[in-house]
Amino acid sequence: MAKEAAWNKQFNIGVDSIDHAHQKLFSIVRRLIHLSNEEDNGQWACAEGIKYLKSYAIEHFTDEEAYMQSIHYQGYEVHKHLHDDMRYKTLPALEKDLSESQYSQEAIQHFLGICLGWLTAHIMVEDRAITGKVPNKWKKDHTSADMAVLENALADTIQEIFQLQTDIVSEHYNGENFGNSVIDRMTFLSKEGKRTQIFVVLEESLVLRAVSAMLNMPLKKMDKLVLNAARQLAFHITDQVGAHCRLSSQYQLISNHLMTAEQFQQAFYAEYFDYSLLFNTGSGYFAFSIKLA
Repeated sequence: MAKEAAWNKQFNIGVDSIDHAHQKLFSIVRRLIHLSNEEDNGQWACAEGIKYLKSYAIEHFTDEEAYMQSIHYQGYEVHKHLHDDMRYKTLPALEKDLSESQYSQEAIQHFLGICLGWLTAHIMVEDRAITGKVPNKWKKDHTSADMAVLENALADTIQEIFQLQTDIVSEHYNGENFGNSVIDRMTFLSKEGKRTQIFVVLEESLVLRAVSAMLNMPLKKMDKLVLNAARQLAFHITDQVGAHCRLSSQYQLISNHLMTAEQFQQAFYAEYFDYSLLFNTGSGYFAFSIKLA
């Protein structure tokens, strides 16, 4: 996660009230980052700061939605759904993780990393789209049965492979950094010649837990053996999801390679993704993103 959450003029969308709110949100996050690094009671100070951040963010969403309605913004419905995803899924899931871990350093880092990444991507794309500076990214709003099928398939697959229950953190994951992870990019070709790219992101703690269970011995570091096992896990997750959705026989894998966190985030800034979900397994975070042809 970035050490600083600095404000710069690139984040301005040209609406004073919204720009001021964004600047304050970044200021709160920056303060929380400093608090999280304090050894003496830093996590409890963070707990109060996180409550304030949530309260202010939700108030800001309401104000921003009122502004969009006042100018009859055509992308209002999708934009509001992005806010609702953060309101009703991401923030509650992150708060649950914080509470259950008693505000552990790891849970705080998850919270701050996801919030900082979400704010940056949301402001730079969706909020700037309000004033026409850029096109909005989430052009489709998958809230239908298709999304439910994919969520259920992923939850079932994680249960089958890792023996873990999942909580959905976001239905619009945007490549936010939630910690050290293995990121696998797979490209598939359909019988009709259409390409589909799938990104599987496995937090290292989840990978180490899985590979340790396979070998029946504790592993504490990522090495080539663990990385190769992680790639196989990523492919197996994708294959099993395809089986659940009855798609496996329709696609052939044509490329498979690991990415850095920077490459992954660049892909999100450059491309439009059809589905992108983030889960918490209780033993690490897991993301699954799909870009259809």
